[in-house]
Amino acid sequence: MSVCRRRNTGTLRGKDDLDVKTSYKVKSIQFIITVSFTLITVLVMLFVGVVLYNKFSRTAEQNAYLYNQQIVEQVSFSLENYLDDMAQVFSMVDDKIHRSAGIPNAKLTEQLEMILDTREDIVSMGLFTAQGELVTGLPDKELHKNTKLLEQGWFKSAVENPNHLTFSLPHIQNLYKGEYRWVVSMSKGVKIQRGNETVDGVLLVDVNFKTIDDVSRRISLGQKGYAYIIDESGGNIIYHPQQQLIYIGLKYENVEQALKYAYGSFIDNSTGSKRLITIQTVKNVGWRIVGVSYMDEIVATKKEISDFIMWLLLFVIIFVLMLSAFMSSRISLPIKRLEKSMRKVEQGDFDISIQVQGEDEVGRLSRRFNFMVVRIRELMAQIIQEQETKRKNELDILQAQINPHFLYNTLNSVVRMAGVGKKEEVITMITSLSKFFRISLSKGKHVITVQDELEHVRHYLIIQQMRFKNQFEFTIEAEEEAFSCRTLKLILQPIVENSIYHGIEPIADVGHIYVRAAVVGGKLRLQVEDNGLGMAPEVPGKMLRGEAVMSSREGSGVGMRNVLERIRLYYGEPYGLEIESELEVGTTVTVWLPVVREEEGSDA
Repeated sequence: MSVCRRRNTGTLRGKDDLDVKTSYKVKSIQFIITVSFTLITVLVMLFVGVVLYNKFSRTAEQNAYLYNQQIVEQVSFSLENYLDDMAQVFSMVDDKIHRSAGIPNAKLTEQLEMILDTREDIVSMGLFTAQGELVTGLPDKELHKNTKLLEQGWFKSAVENPNHLTFSLPHIQNLYKGEYRWVVSMSKGVKIQRGNETVDGVLLVDVNFKTIDDVSRRISLGQKGYAYIIDESGGNIIYHPQQQLIYIGLKYENVEQALKYAYGSFIDNSTGSKRLITIQTVKNVGWRIVGVSYMDEIVATKKEISDFIMWLLLFVIIFVLMLSAFMSSRISLPIKRLEKSMRKVEQGDFDISIQVQGEDEVGRLSRRFNFMVVRIRELMAQIIQEQETKRKNELDILQAQINPHFLYNTLNSVVRMAGVGKKEEVITMITSLSKFFRISLSKGKHVITVQDELEHVRHYLIIQQMRFKNQFEFTIEAEEEAFSCRTLKLILQPIVENSIYHGIEPIADVGHIYVRAAVVGGKLRLQVEDNGLGMAPEVPGKMLRGEAVMSSREGSGVGMRNVLERIRLYYGEPYGLEIESELEVGTTVTVWLPVVREEEGSDA
């Protein structure tokens, strides 16, 4: 296997950094970037637009609050005046009754008719005893028989609070036959002089609700705005432009929030639309006038201003974007070329050079980049050479460590055999020893064929088998396809040595070592398997990680780690060792190498 390398020793000269200052300023990238700061215009306009829009919105809302408050106050004032006027009429009627003796009488009836004729908004008047008997009343019509007078609200309020003028909820007055008018009833407990006897009675004055309705309808709060009136408790509607709501209750309106305020305004979102609610309390009766305005109508001009600002900003942004796109293209083009070149360098392509244009910062950076790439190529070539030298020295040191110790033990065994007259065994051992060292030297080569590596380990096993007096047997199997593959030499010998000394030697039975070579899944697989003592489950991992194994039975693992580092150093991370072992069963060490044929190149 050959590793082709190309050494680039060329150097790139850059211009001196001390260029003329005026030329530097004109061509500086900082000058170009300064022009692109027109983008700040967009931010400034956005800021100013938002500030103006918010200011106008707040002013418009404040004006809307004030306007609505004034409108509702005007209605409240009109309603207060009207109710005061009705209260005075009621007091006048009360006074007429109080001054009259022997009720009913013609004079009192005449006075009441005069009041009724002069006030179109008064529908009817009636004077009743506390037991519900009609004493006198106008119009002079027959009462309905099933009016349930004592159960009506205005009557009960007058009896329970005799000195308090009560205004009822709007209702249809059905006391008199043929009269079904929408009225508000004023009632109060009074004293009636009947002959020589003074009895408790109830005075009723019905006011046409149309007058209150007309006053309430004067509120103009936009196209959708309206006002409604609720009583003091908030449980009933006095007036609502949608008349049906008087009957179905207050579910539609946020009355609970309105009851928290006697006067003032708040924003309501309970219906899904943003509404301005304005509250004003009518004096004396405690009614609350609730004005409802829709904010989208109140601040309609706010949307017009916002649309104008948005269109202006859009125009400015488009113009600035077009200008900045043109400027940024000029700025970014050389930077993109530099970035593209850097990406190629990141992918491992160091045969690259950027065409330098201009005297700005990017131009000077491009020169520095070209110089850096050349320097990296030089350093990589230097590192490769140093790694090759280091790998050769490590292999030489390993071989130097193995050879003297192994040679001493083997020659010692030869001497003993010669001393007892085992000539054939001596010849076999010396022959295997010579072939072992011949393959170990391999004319200085570090990469040999699998066939030579298997032959090398075979002679090693023969020698060790004779030294250990046939304490183990061995079998070497190899596929024909694997013979011609290339491998680092001295890969199998340290593994086999580990099997003999730490796997086979400690057991009492005859051991067996299997050495196999095959091509599996596009990779070269070398295996050494023994049926020796085996290792604890955690030991193989420690060996491969280089951790110390404090057991003479399992070995230190230095040889295994050395083989793994040599494979990784030469072939890379995807290749290396796998160790499978089980106590009292044996150990299998698998070596994975790339498939490299003998004819594909010369030795490294």
